[in-house]
Amino acid sequence: MSSQARQLLGSLVVAAAIVAVVIVAVTARLGTTSVAELEAREDRQKERLEQREDAREARQRLREERRERRGGG
Repeated sequence: MSSQARQLLGSLVVAAAIVAVVIVAVTARLGTTSVAELEAREDRQKERLEQREDAREARQRLREERRERRGGG
């Protein structure tokens, strides 16, 4: 094997090692959350937001009804 071939092979091995280290580091930092899990989390957040908005609207309607009863009664 020529010195150029050995150097190329060594460079490829080092590049593969760097890629492996980066993958491990990113996975450790971000976790192994799948796309499906992320979408499910986002859906739950949207659902909670909608429930909060519905509750706020219901409270607002109740306030308006109370005002109308006080004013009309």
